[in-house]
Amino acid sequence: MSHTDTASDQQFYARLPATRGAAGALIRSPEGEVLLVERTYKPDQPWGIPGGIIEHGESPLTACRRELTEELGVKAIVEHLAAVDWVPPRGGRTAALQWLFTARLPEDAELRLPPDELSSWAWAAPERLGELLPAHITRRVTAALAAHASGTTAYLEHGHPTLEDR
Repeated sequence: MSHTDTASDQQFYARLPATRGAAGALIRSPEGEVLLVERTYKPDQPWGIPGGIIEHGESPLTACRRELTEELGVKAIVEHLAAVDWVPPRGGRTAALQWLFTARLPEDAELRLPPDELSSWAWAAPERLGELLPAHITRRVTAALAAHASGTTAYLEHGHPTLEDR
């Protein structure tokens, strides 16, 4: 299909489906635990991975860096793309792409959480994530941890690996 005028291009792109995006980071302690943050705005599912919504015109990497600075009060070092997870539309929400990076905290970092958004943070052993996180996020984080350990990046659909050898 050829588009030659701007109005036609705008109409074409306006009809395409919208996909939301979010970016977060897996930050590990020297013992291998995963950093979780406790959100004040989700009392039914308070624990999550640091990160948030990708803003208009922002790249996933830029969003991840911004969110980590806003949520943790430090400039974390983003190192690797560990997983991309396509989340299907549900409950009036459009489909989403969740970008999960690995990152590390600067030496001697002191976390400063925004009190209107986060109430605390904790290190959680990977085997305890299922007790603290919703099932689809546990799947995403577990797959991302495995991919990172093998030096790869996981492609997921609602937390499920779909490209693995069968």
